[in-house]
Amino acid sequence: MNKQAIVEAVAEAIGGTKASAEKAVDVMIDSIISSLKKGNDVSIAGLGIFVVKPRKAREARNPRTGESVHVPAMNVPKFKPAKALKDAVK
Repeated sequence: MNKQAIVEAVAEAIGGTKASAEKAVDVMIDSIISSLKKGNDVSIAGLGIFVVKPRKAREARNPRTGESVHVPAMNVPKFKPAKALKDAVK
């Protein structure tokens, strides 16, 4: 399933147009991204929690040349699925 399929499902469920459904999906995605940028967690009941975790700087190796490469510290998004989601997928 991709974003367009989600937009179509939302439009069908609410009985609205695809344009309004796409706007709703975009607002939801943008809200999640902006909250994560601020360092806040996003919890959606029954789905899971989006969190931002810091990753330490490290030395990696280029597999092609064998050269050592410095990878800087960064924040990475993580997703922790809810128990309801885990149970539904089993």
